[in-house]
Amino acid sequence: MTEHVALRYAVTRRQLLGAAGVGALALARPSWAETTINLPLPDGPDERAITTAFPQKGPMILQRTRPPLLETPFEVFDKGVFTPADQFYVRWHWAVIPTDIDVGKFSLTVRGHVNQTLTLSLNDILHGLPSVQLSAVNQCSGNSRGLFQPRVTGGQWANGAMGNAQWTGVRLKDVLDKAGVKPGAVQVRFKGLDEPVVADAPHFMKSLDIDHARDGEVMIAYAMNGEQLPLVNGFPLRLVVPGWYATYWVKMLSDIEVLDQPDTNYWTKVAYTIPDTPHASIKPGETDVKMIPINRMVPRSFVTNIPSGQKLKATVPTTLRGIAFGGDCGVESVDYSIDRGQSWRSTKLGKDEGKYSFRQWQTQLTLPAPGEYALMVRCTNSNGVAQPDTPNWNPAGFMRNVVESVNASAV
Repeated sequence: MTEHVALRYAVTRRQLLGAAGVGALALARPSWAETTINLPLPDGPDERAITTAFPQKGPMILQRTRPPLLETPFEVFDKGVFTPADQFYVRWHWAVIPTDIDVGKFSLTVRGHVNQTLTLSLNDILHGLPSVQLSAVNQCSGNSRGLFQPRVTGGQWANGAMGNAQWTGVRLKDVLDKAGVKPGAVQVRFKGLDEPVVADAPHFMKSLDIDHARDGEVMIAYAMNGEQLPLVNGFPLRLVVPGWYATYWVKMLSDIEVLDQPDTNYWTKVAYTIPDTPHASIKPGETDVKMIPINRMVPRSFVTNIPSGQKLKATVPTTLRGIAFGGDCGVESVDYSIDRGQSWRSTKLGKDEGKYSFRQWQTQLTLPAPGEYALMVRCTNSNGVAQPDTPNWNPAGFMRNVVESVNASAV
């Protein structure tokens, strides 16, 4: 994480206020399908709607309108390692979210097992604390769930429920230190402005262990890629937990509570849990498995410039490129195979934007003869962990990171 002073002042109160007003108008409009995209999943559907009806968002794959679930079209990932904010995926848990934010009245509360309760305005955060910047991948726990077989319930994402951004904000540690964490603190719990649709439903809250919360990397972001957060991506503040799945990246962050005992709320203890097994994998129907909260991400890599089904010229060099990320650490290498994994060859890695960021890779390959090929790509992270060659399975459809392949025909 690097100090970044200039950008802190580039996102001014006037800009935040102006954007909130635009968001209020746009979010009130109904969402509709303007066109469709071919997005075949093993058990369907084969097409998805494309919409531009959400505030500050460009064309997005529409998974659901209420609450908003918007997937990034995959061709976006070939344009660079940073995902544009207007095509960054969106995932909310509850449908009742603010349609506008009064930045003059907005505040962040820090309370609980602390020396003093804090109420911080946006001005306090923008100009009263050191500004930092970090590049990090935000990935939904259920990214690629639509590829699980047997099929599982939940949003049927393809591979576009992820994005990478350069986040700007303040360290959570600095905010907690300002409040003064008392001895005996165990966890820190976070809550945003979204509300349950029925009165007795549990508010969406997530917790981190106190040492993790104060590690100097977890941050409260107010900008992404040098611009303010879009309304549906968490404006005006969202938690950034680098290397961990997006369920912890609470949007429209408004409340921080330091706890002196383990958090037992539904979203921490029951929801977003995985089997405590290698690759979080079990057999369909298997029971009596120990479950633990989902946590660190795992390595992934993708081909971005050649869609499945494309025809390539045999015996002619072809550029193959894509993106990779190491999960909770950096990318060590990316290898590719054209013989269904019997042999692997290395690729050239692009610029390192930080250990939590996407990293672009590229190579030249030559398909030796006409025929059908599976272009496979595998990431190994800096901890020596490589993508597995068989997919995992669990009933929640979490943490898919099997070696991906793109089918191509050589002619």
